[in-house]
Amino acid sequence: MTHSPRTRTVVSCTLLVIALGAGGTACSGGGNPLTDKPYDATDQLSFNGLAGDGKKADPDKPLEVTAEDDGRITDVTATDAAGRFVAGELSADGTRWHSTSPLAANAHYTVRVSTEDEDGAPGRKVLTFDTSIPTAKKRLGVKLGPDSGDYGVGQPVTAQLDQPVKDKAQRAVVERALRVDSVPAVQGAWHWVDDKELHYRPKDYWPAHATVEVHSNLDGIKVGDRLWGTRSKPVKLTIGDTIIAVTDAAAHSMAVYKNGEDIRDVPVTTGKPGFETRNGVKVVLGKQSFVRMRSATVGIAEGSSDSYDLPVYWATRLTWSGEYVHAAPWSVGSQGYANVSHGCTGMSTGNAEWFFNTVHEGDVVKVINSNGDTMEPFGNGFGDWNLTWKSWRTGSALVGGTPDGPSPDDAAKLRPQSV
Repeated sequence: MTHSPRTRTVVSCTLLVIALGAGGTACSGGGNPLTDKPYDATDQLSFNGLAGDGKKADPDKPLEVTAEDDGRITDVTATDAAGRFVAGELSADGTRWHSTSPLAANAHYTVRVSTEDEDGAPGRKVLTFDTSIPTAKKRLGVKLGPDSGDYGVGQPVTAQLDQPVKDKAQRAVVERALRVDSVPAVQGAWHWVDDKELHYRPKDYWPAHATVEVHSNLDGIKVGDRLWGTRSKPVKLTIGDTIIAVTDAAAHSMAVYKNGEDIRDVPVTTGKPGFETRNGVKVVLGKQSFVRMRSATVGIAEGSSDSYDLPVYWATRLTWSGEYVHAAPWSVGSQGYANVSHGCTGMSTGNAEWFFNTVHEGDVVKVINSNGDTMEPFGNGFGDWNLTWKSWRTGSALVGGTPDGPSPDDAAKLRPQSV
């Protein structure tokens, strides 16, 4: 290191000043080099072929900064016009820095390099450049969901791709660019449902009254060979109270909890033999004050003893295949005593209206002690919570296979500094 001789000189000057008294000095102009105005480090640096400002760079290639003439690099900061940072790595001897995250296409970058010379004096160089627009055969768009609005604590975040992504390395690029930030911060992960769909959920339900902001940084980022990301619309979710309804099919009852307090117990009927209600956690998909329910839509032939065509009120939807919590005045005599439905959870009109007005999209309905199968994780609504956290994480291209997810603070370190 070159700092030691200069440090000893400063100390010796200080001692001599004390010896001479306040009226005289023996040294002049020899301050701490860290307080000196940085010199122009242009002649000490090269930027992987960029001779100066305004030169176009290939976003397919990493940005490299190299020190020459006995100088060394002490720090590099590269940002685009939106303030997004480029992650990078500096060699141990300070002679080379290179980017470790991809540059965006058609973007404007500012690079600030700090150096020091062999005497420890600080240098500075600021370079700006634009990246070129590659010729791409395909653009990868992402539709983030759900739409911005108010949701319950069980609502997963979704990302629908318009092009399939199968390669794990490419999936990792996509995943790094999809940002989910919540206040308060929670541990969460993405899960690839298939080649074109991802879901994100926390380890546990969202905290009550959390704010969740979701956006994609894929715009201009290379995902694969001639496949580049495009801009996506961000979404913001405002989480409400923690509302969880637990239906015990064997006890023919539903308990509704709000922020941990049991606010109502409702007698119900669930699916009869052959039409058993699915066990497990389901997330409210929507609500309709009136639905015409016909058995033909769920594969029951007209004219059979199980066929029906009924006007149904206060219907809260749990699956795309047609499972609801709804008013069933025709089965009031069985509610609380027997399971006589075709899979839905039926209750009195008054209780159904109360339930309809109490729950919201994203709230949780959990069924226990039914003879039915467990709600499937994907494809028929949001059964995401029926996967264990360990199983959920195996569907991530970034954290799958690691022992456990990072804390919110550690998670921030995994996020790309530039995308």
